[in-house]
Amino acid sequence: MIKSSVYALLGSIALITVTGCGMNDRSDEVPFAGASTSHNAADRAEKVSSEIYDLIGLKGKASDIRPGVMDCSKRDRDKYFRVFHPWTFTPASGGDLQGVMERLKEDLVKNGWKIVRYGPDSSRDKNLSLTADHDEKKVSVEITYNAKENPADLSVFLVSGCYQIPDGEKIQRF
Repeated sequence: MIKSSVYALLGSIALITVTGCGMNDRSDEVPFAGASTSHNAADRAEKVSSEIYDLIGLKGKASDIRPGVMDCSKRDRDKYFRVFHPWTFTPASGGDLQGVMERLKEDLVKNGWKIVRYGPDSSRDKNLSLTADHDEKKVSVEITYNAKENPADLSVFLVSGCYQIPDGEKIQRF
């Protein structure tokens, strides 16, 4: 079952589309992530999500949501695409999430990420949220601590830069 918080993350596309991967200068140009099939790009996104899961470092459960494919703004939709991967982490105990965002902020930086935003989000609950870019991997992530959810959880939304489909291949949309 997909939680409503995951659907709320889809609204994050607008933020991350503007932020982009490696877009610390805030230009609206989304970086080029290379040539790939959509399935291989989705596998890469899942691998990065798994690395983030490991950085969370807590016992718990991640939602089982596969990555999806979206258009790459301002580029030919038949040749270019991006991959997004929304998922939720629910710890074994809600109290386990205390302090996890500060630790994630530090651990992400130690692992090549640049924090581009950290603080309360614009929701009614003012959830603590961080946005980070990994220039080498051409991905951005937004992680939100939903402290008022029952149980409390982390919403994670990963999005890639623009991929170009190899010659002779078609973008698979899923």
